[in-house]
Amino acid sequence: MIEISSNSVAERLMRYVQIDTQSDPLGNNFPTTEKQKDLSKLLLNELIGMGITNAEMDAFGYVYATIPSNSQKHAIPTICFCSHIDTAPDCSGTDVKPIHHQNYDGKDIALPDDKDQVLSIKNSPYLEKHIGHSIITASGLTLLGADDKSGVAAIMEAAFYLMQHPTIPHGDIKILFTPDEEVGKGTAQVDMKKLGADFGYTLDGGEAGSLEDETFSADSATITIEGVIVHPGYAKGKLINSLKVAGAIMDALPKNEWSPETTDVKEGFVHPVAMNGISEKTTLQFIVRDFSLSGLQAHHQRLKSLAEEVIKEFPGATMVYEAQEQYRNMKEVLDKYPQVTAFAAEAIQRSGLVVKKESIRGGTDGSRFSYIGMPCPNIFTGMQNIHSKLEWVGTKDMAKAAETIIHLCMIWEEKN
Repeated sequence: MIEISSNSVAERLMRYVQIDTQSDPLGNNFPTTEKQKDLSKLLLNELIGMGITNAEMDAFGYVYATIPSNSQKHAIPTICFCSHIDTAPDCSGTDVKPIHHQNYDGKDIALPDDKDQVLSIKNSPYLEKHIGHSIITASGLTLLGADDKSGVAAIMEAAFYLMQHPTIPHGDIKILFTPDEEVGKGTAQVDMKKLGADFGYTLDGGEAGSLEDETFSADSATITIEGVIVHPGYAKGKLINSLKVAGAIMDALPKNEWSPETTDVKEGFVHPVAMNGISEKTTLQFIVRDFSLSGLQAHHQRLKSLAEEVIKEFPGATMVYEAQEQYRNMKEVLDKYPQVTAFAAEAIQRSGLVVKKESIRGGTDGSRFSYIGMPCPNIFTGMQNIHSKLEWVGTKDMAKAAETIIHLCMIWEEKN
């Protein structure tokens, strides 16, 4: 029987979240913030301390490690477990003060450094499943960083368990920790040859038992508007202010559909994320999301047509529409390798949980990994209310995630 201590994995998370690893969406270096390497160095030292001799950190902050096969079989695929070390720019990750709430009693929790931040079953119903168990929060001024340090903690705890129990049969196991996932660059500098894995699993999901093999397909879109600039004192009938054109395009967007705040489940959306410019030239930046490529293209066409109709109202103004691929729905790849997801489902069941097959209204490193040679679904860690001051995670969920990893290693050995 595999049983991971929830206290042990909690101690790991508490240690990791106190290291500031927030990434920077405007950063031009890799990683986008040098401080991410602080956690990479700690993880490397801990892996070596476990007795894992094949472990390294590269110049970009990636951590690679291998637990060698102990099986007599020779045809076992090499599998990888991956989590990202950075935290989101949406909420401060500086001076995180984690709080371990033992034996949660179901009552509201006012976070001590900002008592207006109240975690409750009302605003986070999943808390009800943790009554009588322990949860971890931040103190009210920052995010917690369970996204994705709960995944890091689960992988590290599973690795430690495997090193302490060498009789558990498994093939070669790869461990990978990535920087800059939160700013869409998690795989930008990964060395797939060095990694050397056939299949992978990201530990970057939510409720216990959740298994995700489908993500959005994602693009960015940029509309660049050129106005007509003249001296404002002599502008009558001549000036066309690009900022006003951009504002008209924004106003023309649908109010009750087609946006993140009005869609859910399998509906795609178009979401404006930035507007920059002066009266002469303005750029509008959007993210475009859908589960199908045909839907993605339809969103682009609709947005472009909407902008073109607005431009007609401003004779003399011009626009350029540019689309750029970000990531693609990993399901298109994973459907070709059904055993990868099936083995994960079996591992979750062996850990005593009910499998919850879900689609991600977003993306993970696994989206990109699936298209560059490592089919890679996503497994739960327990993280909740991510990117916010009310972020929390249940310690029993992290322990179950670690148990799922171990069962997966065993299943790949059994069935090959």
